[in-house]
Amino acid sequence: MSQTEESGKVGRFFERILFNNRIAVIVLFAVISVFLGYKAVQLRPDASFQKMVPVTHPFIANYLKYENELRPLGNVLRIAVYNKNGTIYEKEFLETLRQVTDEVFYIPGVDRGNLSSIWTPNVMWRQVTEEGLRMGPVIGQGFEGTPEQMEAVRNNVKQSGRIGSLISNDERSAIILAPLLEVDPDTGEKLSYGLLSQRIEELVRKKYENDKVSIHITGFAKVVGDLIEGSKAIAGFFAITFILTVLLLFAYSRCWKSTLVTIFCCSLAVIWHLGIVSIMGFGLDPYSILVPFLTFAIGVSHAIQNVRTMAAERFHGASKMDSAKATFALLFIPGTVALLADAVGFSTLLVIEIGVIRELAISASVGVAVIIFTKMFLLPVLMSYADVTPMGLRQVAKQEAGDHKVAHLLSRLTEKKVAMGAAVVAAVILGVGMVASSGIKIGDLDPGAPELRPDSRYNQDVKFLVENYSTSADVFVVMVETPEGECGAYPVASTVDRFQWTMENVQGVEGSISLFTVMKQIIAGFNGGNPKWLSVTRDRFISNGAHKNIPTTLYNAKCSMTPVVLFLSDHKAETLERVVAAAQAFADENNSDDAKFILAAGNSGIEAATNIVVEQAQQLMLILVYSIIGVLVWWEFKSFKVMLAIMIPLFITEVLCKVIMVQLNLGIKVATLPVIALGVGIGVDYGIYIYNRLESFLMKGLSFKEAYFETLRSTGVAVALTAVTLALGVFTWAFSAIKFQADMGMLLAFMFLWNMVGAVVLIPALVRLLAFGDLRKRFGPSVGNL
Repeated sequence: MSQTEESGKVGRFFERILFNNRIAVIVLFAVISVFLGYKAVQLRPDASFQKMVPVTHPFIANYLKYENELRPLGNVLRIAVYNKNGTIYEKEFLETLRQVTDEVFYIPGVDRGNLSSIWTPNVMWRQVTEEGLRMGPVIGQGFEGTPEQMEAVRNNVKQSGRIGSLISNDERSAIILAPLLEVDPDTGEKLSYGLLSQRIEELVRKKYENDKVSIHITGFAKVVGDLIEGSKAIAGFFAITFILTVLLLFAYSRCWKSTLVTIFCCSLAVIWHLGIVSIMGFGLDPYSILVPFLTFAIGVSHAIQNVRTMAAERFHGASKMDSAKATFALLFIPGTVALLADAVGFSTLLVIEIGVIRELAISASVGVAVIIFTKMFLLPVLMSYADVTPMGLRQVAKQEAGDHKVAHLLSRLTEKKVAMGAAVVAAVILGVGMVASSGIKIGDLDPGAPELRPDSRYNQDVKFLVENYSTSADVFVVMVETPEGECGAYPVASTVDRFQWTMENVQGVEGSISLFTVMKQIIAGFNGGNPKWLSVTRDRFISNGAHKNIPTTLYNAKCSMTPVVLFLSDHKAETLERVVAAAQAFADENNSDDAKFILAAGNSGIEAATNIVVEQAQQLMLILVYSIIGVLVWWEFKSFKVMLAIMIPLFITEVLCKVIMVQLNLGIKVATLPVIALGVGIGVDYGIYIYNRLESFLMKGLSFKEAYFETLRSTGVAVALTAVTLALGVFTWAFSAIKFQADMGMLLAFMFLWNMVGAVVLIPALVRLLAFGDLRKRFGPSVGNL
């Protein structure tokens, strides 16, 4: 049995079930829709720290092993309180700082035991005197703001060594460091970054910011909170997309019945998608919240083929029932294969071991799956009742009577010389694109939070901290494991000291701190402040004495791990690559039973792990997406050469997308890597529809050129409208306050449009050059001469 006969048998089987039981089908869909609609309204925002990082990577596994000890160096909020009109040494300002510190202390999710501020007792000053080393809290008990106490605070700040870290270099602002717990202690549930960010804004920024004081907040949790807040505007963008899509579809079909039924089925697909995602236990994060756009746009783009085919069948005299059946029979197999290709493209994102991307992959695959039901099964049944309006039939007549100049021009691509020219131009574009895209980088290429726009409040706060503080917010932590109780021993001290010296000479590392940085200062303090004593010591009595005065954030309770904190100039990909390479090289050469260096924690360590995972996953993802989609195309058309003709335009578009990324200074990262899989998976739809229609005309005995002309005449506008609909569905993201959503929108819009151009122009040319002989063998000499 031939492939066509097999496909026809499958199509007739589903056709009988659907059209012989139309009422039952509609009732079944209604019941399912009510249930899934109820589940959909239960969806809630969900963005946890562990979902945003590659938890299976060794760096993250090492961090999670010591998560409790490293919490003050990991997921931390930095809240800077700035005196616009003076310094921090003013009674009114210090009272405001105290109130802000107390406010933050009581916010659910804050690790109160590790909260740091000049008002907390864990921030100490040290002074070398004739009697020895003296120390105490920067602001002691009973502070009332008298001139004498204010002067004491000024001296204590200078002796604390915190200027540049907790206190700004100009001493006009002070930072509150608030480490966060992953589980909300009040509820026992995962910490909600959206709610945390909202509380910070309402209880701190709005409450205490005025014409005298400004508040600046940075940290991973604030980035995620701002992303969640910015994502709320997505509903508005969806409404705009919805309205524009309705207008576009009506302008094309001139049939209000077809337009309403199509929009209804595609909207139903979105409801089903959200309901199933809710049942699976997923929430909405800044990435997955974009998927309903794709579900709606993909549904409409595929349904356009139904609208055109149904109208054409009615125009040629078929009844509305026969027209609906013919539409189903013609589009069921190619439409299903195209949607399966979409789902495959999405599912390849599962190779990226990052929670939000895997959930995006699953969510998008679910969205495509439900389109198969609502578009392939429900839409034809509803159209068998709705029919096509007289205005819609007049639109078909107008389209049929047109001169089709563009179709005539493009049909010349089936001529050998023209096809060769098109192939040469495509090869040149591909070559230039590969050269231009060779400079694409992995990871972030901009300072601050690249997920947000440069002028966002968050990035302005980052800019404030960079300009006013010496210690960077980009922290890379290397953990040093030792035998229990030996974290302060000389063999460890000596090795860590050499490690710090090595790393401080790496470009991009601005400074470092470890247990032994503080220990050397304390030992010198015990010895009259003599700089000769500013070194590690072999004497355990001296080191143990100093150890008692070192903050516990620099070693764990068993004294079996001590972190080395590296302050980086930025978290750009090149900086992280240098730091990781240097740290790993030192570890490989110097690891021993006394001290084992393991990477990595801190926000930059986590970023480095993410970059590594993305770099490792991108090639595998591309191999999988092209391989699996290629197999589906081959299965549909049973021709390797035809498969190449359909796939090559997709590869050219992928390369050109990377060129645009280079020009826009975008790296391959969590936010941009999915674009390629989505673009390729959805882009193959054009080729499947075009070639399927082309074959149907070849079966009728038309020549290759005539068949392609008829393909363009009958479905060319529908294919172009498909691309425009898809591009429109994502281009509205470009106006999002969230930069990565805007970037994804622009890149996807380009890929959707360019894939359509590539399919219309290159597929006939490549089929003429690669598979024309096979067409003659299959369809006979009517195809044309070689």
